[in-house]
Amino acid sequence: MFSSNKCVSFILVTLAASTTAGCVIFDPEAFSDSARMTLGAGTPVPAAAETVAVGTTRADAADDPEIWVDPADPTRAVILGTDKQAGLYAYRLDGSVLSFIPDGRLNNVDLRGGVSTPWGERVLVAASDRGRMGAALYLMHPSTFELTPWGVVPLDLTEPYGLCVGRRGDDVLVFVNSTDGQVRQLNVSAGADGSLQAREERRFSVPTQPEGCVVDDARGRLYLGEESAGIWRFDTAASGPTQGRLIEAAPSERLTPDVEGLTLLHEPDGASWLIASSQGDGAFAVYRADGPELVYRGRFSVYPANGVDAVTGTDGVAALGGPVGPYGSGLVVMQDDADTEGEAPQSRRERQNFKLVDWAEIRRALGL
Repeated sequence: MFSSNKCVSFILVTLAASTTAGCVIFDPEAFSDSARMTLGAGTPVPAAAETVAVGTTRADAADDPEIWVDPADPTRAVILGTDKQAGLYAYRLDGSVLSFIPDGRLNNVDLRGGVSTPWGERVLVAASDRGRMGAALYLMHPSTFELTPWGVVPLDLTEPYGLCVGRRGDDVLVFVNSTDGQVRQLNVSAGADGSLQAREERRFSVPTQPEGCVVDDARGRLYLGEESAGIWRFDTAASGPTQGRLIEAAPSERLTPDVEGLTLLHEPDGASWLIASSQGDGAFAVYRADGPELVYRGRFSVYPANGVDAVTGTDGVAALGGPVGPYGSGLVVMQDDADTEGEAPQSRRERQNFKLVDWAEIRRALGL
């Protein structure tokens, strides 16, 4: 902890020039949560493509992605990604920028389609908002991919950090967690006039800082990553127990803290897979998730290929099963700490972006 009445100086290797002020202000978001490495520790899979880097440079900026595909036309898809210093990006599948909303310190993003509004069905997009201390909600038009701000739900959290969206029957749920372990479960809908309606259903917690989370709609499960301790599972019922269960502990041979992004990939044949970012060693743990308990099936890391650099020090991850544009079996997208060709641990990070990986390559590498 740093006293507000003392001048604390830091020597930063990335500082381009000395400051003439009496103090250097240290921003913990200026650097990644983990040391970079040239290649991750999991079974190699090739990168397929990458997005344009987020606009904020020389800082820990890109954080969490999400994917939406048109159920009627799988060639139409969009990738969303946060620049947690600046706002929300929408990318095409070729990685080019479709749009950008400069909306402040958005950390995690998630979505659900088919949300009823007076203007027709929309895709609900939600992001944890550390500037306005709550959850920022948007409506995306499924035909044009246009994102429209819908409102901000203020929350009594120390710092809104992780976020995920789910369904429970016709109800749309938004889960937001805080750096002190607190979690809020919200039920959101559109009023008769289209206004955002949100009410808190319940609150619960984990012992230390969480972030990544994902909802299994079909099974009523919330998976929540406690960064230094592992993966928890909670029920999503409004009156469900507030005590979760730690189902995968860390550190272990499978997860090296921080435990970061969590995502579920549902395949057309009914198989479901939980993917967890093991940030400490640049890998991703994969579990079969459609049974009563998780079944571990292996770890992968994203290696350079197709003119794309490796994924290192990764944070958020998203996945979607079934056809997604040219990815016939599914697509996985993850944050890359350093978008640097031929990077080394001592490389100076200039920018961050998101990498795309063909799910078929992961299946092949792990023998799923």
